Amino acid sequence: MRKVYAILVVAMFVCLGCEWRMRSELKPSDDSFVLRYDRMEAFFLTSGDFSALQQMQMNYPMQTRRLIEDVLQLGKVDDAHINTRFYSFFQDTTLQDLIAEVDRQYADLDGLDDDLYSAFVRLSEMLPRAVVPIVYTQIGSLDQSIVVGDSMVGISLDKYLGADYPYYLRYGYTERQRSTMIRDYIVPDCLAFYLLSLYPASSDSLRLYHMGCVQHVVNTVLERSVFQNDFVGRADSIMQLSDGMTYDELLLSSGVLN
Repeated sequence: MRKVYAILVVAMFVCLGCEWRMRSELKPSDDSFVLRYDRMEAFFLTSGDFSALQQMQMNYPMQTRRLIEDVLQLGKVDDAHINTRFYSFFQDTTLQDLIAEVDRQYADLDGLDDDLYSAFVRLSEMLPRAVVPIVYTQIGSLDQSIVVGDSMVGISLDKYLGADYPYYLRYGYTERQRSTMIRDYIVPDCLAFYLLSLYPASSDSLRLYHMGCVQHVVNTVLERSVFQNDFVGRADSIMQLSDGMTYDELLLSSGVLN
């Protein structure tokens, strides 16, 4: 019955190339939650086939704009020569190696797809303003790991290639930074950055404590202590001692000066 319902819903609402995605409570087991934008991107950047770029711009216009304008900062997506600039930028040997390594390590997402969906559904049940976003993968240039906006979460897979990945060592990432640049941190990072977009801190002076509260919520969603620090411990204590404080109230109060 579940699959029949899902098929009927898809037939009614899905159109090819649309970025809109249903936020249903149930995800069919044979359906993919995460959009593999990185695959189309990698094909264009390794083949130079501009028809692939046209598909990127047609099927994923917002993702392409965010990648080119915000992540890579190459210029406006409608600039006359932006397509050539985008392609040429990734012809650097290091970036071509990154593309190949992403393809090798993330040929499939194994359980990551289900883990992301389940985590965002649980988050939406805990917080009234958290809808299940569109989640997609991309390849950046060792810049931002997670990009968030317009109810979308983008995962830069080039930032999750393993603590011992040679380019991380070459480009000076610290041991502490590299310890989080692994596959296991993708889900918690997605949740944390998404929460920060929904509950921004009102001042820099609150940033560390507010982040601790965000990380406490992420730990709660995942039912494990991914993040451990003094600020997370403080948030843990507040929730244990409070009389019925909700997670929404915790995040709202931690981000605003009293």
